[in-house]
Amino acid sequence: MKHKGTVYLVGAGPGDVGLLTLRGAELLGRADVVVSDALVNPDLLRLAASGAEIISRVQGSSNHPVSQEEICQLLVNKAREGKTVIRLKGGDPYIFGRGGEEAEVLAAARIPFEVVPGVSSISAVANYAGIPPTHRDFCSSFQVITGHETPAKSESVVDWSKVAQAGGTKVVLMGVKQIRQISLQLLTHGLAPSTPVAMVRNGTSGGQRTLVGTLATIADQAEAAQFTAPAVTIIGDVVSLRNNLNWFEQRRLFGQRIVVTRTREQASQLSRQLSDRGAEVLEIPTIKIQPPTNYGPLVESITSMGEYDWLVFTSPNGVTSFFDYFFKAFDDVRALGQVRIAAVGPATAAKLKELHLRVDAMPDEYVAAKVAKAIAELESIENLRVLCLRAEVASLDLITKLEELGGIVDDIACYQTVPETDDLNGAAASLAESGADWITFTSASTVEHFHARFDLPKVLAQFPKIKTASIGPETSKALAALGVKQTVEAKPHNLDGLVSAIEHAVGKAK
Repeated sequence: MKHKGTVYLVGAGPGDVGLLTLRGAELLGRADVVVSDALVNPDLLRLAASGAEIISRVQGSSNHPVSQEEICQLLVNKAREGKTVIRLKGGDPYIFGRGGEEAEVLAAARIPFEVVPGVSSISAVANYAGIPPTHRDFCSSFQVITGHETPAKSESVVDWSKVAQAGGTKVVLMGVKQIRQISLQLLTHGLAPSTPVAMVRNGTSGGQRTLVGTLATIADQAEAAQFTAPAVTIIGDVVSLRNNLNWFEQRRLFGQRIVVTRTREQASQLSRQLSDRGAEVLEIPTIKIQPPTNYGPLVESITSMGEYDWLVFTSPNGVTSFFDYFFKAFDDVRALGQVRIAAVGPATAAKLKELHLRVDAMPDEYVAAKVAKAIAELESIENLRVLCLRAEVASLDLITKLEELGGIVDDIACYQTVPETDDLNGAAASLAESGADWITFTSASTVEHFHARFDLPKVLAQFPKIKTASIGPETSKALAALGVKQTVEAKPHNLDGLVSAIEHAVGKAK
């Protein structure tokens, strides 16, 4: 008989991935199965253990709705298979999340379970909208009301007269469709028509939108703006503090929807910089890194390491891939011998520094072809043995420059880039449906693979507002080959320069 698994009811927070608790992240990292709700940020699924079964958006399809009973049975069945099951729920599992119902079923089935609290939208969305639910100058209490009760109830159990008379801030969850009725109830029971109201859609995410009005006007405003769920409504005088406390929506890239096309492993660095500045980030990796087609030349170069004077790396991927193979042959980095090392730019140099390796040459302009000049400024390249460790398909400009200067060059592929076609977080579908403000490209290969998957000129024709950001000349050249001129090009040619270029362009447009 199989040992029973455990079900963890984990609160995923209201949207911002940074609001997941440490306990929640730890459990995702050892999950066998993740059952995720529709409102959970799909980027959290990247934290799941490799090989975990992902059952996502279980309540998100109107064509194939999944009942609560089916979800509960799914949890029981997976646990009975002896698996570690993470039930990922938006906000907090026990606050309007039906976590209590799921826990009851697990308890009745004698399935071990644990509840991991999450950050609730009750407070988080108000915070991100610049509205403190309590403030000594305004109120010392707040109420939480659901605007969406079970359809089985013949009448509301919310006593709106008491809600209106209780004072303090009112936080209404799931009340977008009922906002006119809610407003009328509160007005009827004595709340002033001038009472400030804020409705916050997609709170804590880069797609957050806030509508501010009064109890008398908010229903008409929501209808005119076609304001849709999911949203939190905050009613009370504290809403007036938003004018001074609205920190989130004031960030430099707030309101910008930006596509990141780097590999899944590398995307987080650029995504973090963009989201920290308020952007809504769509991670759509267009490439993934795989071993080279032919290992032979790479193995031969590693076993002949003592023959080389210089190692040249043109990307962090090259560093990672090469040393993965190198340490299979040697267990000591000193096996590199007296070889000197050149890097195309700071990101590649930083990856080498992680291995406590010093970079001897790096060009001022972070372009592969400029590496030859950087080496030549240190010593004559004539008759030196140079090992270039790069992608399987790469520009020959660097090799040509080195050979023109008399170098004896081995151009060795230590990895290849292949198309990434998975859409684990739904970002590709979202781009196809709604477009974006920016698409970022960090290499020529990201351009080529994005075009192969989406047809870049077609995407730009379909969504004319989309702008393109290139990390450097080689990437811009790849765009030009498709008849696309980059909107901005990073200077310097690194991630910081890319983000700064977008910021500058957005700032000029405002």
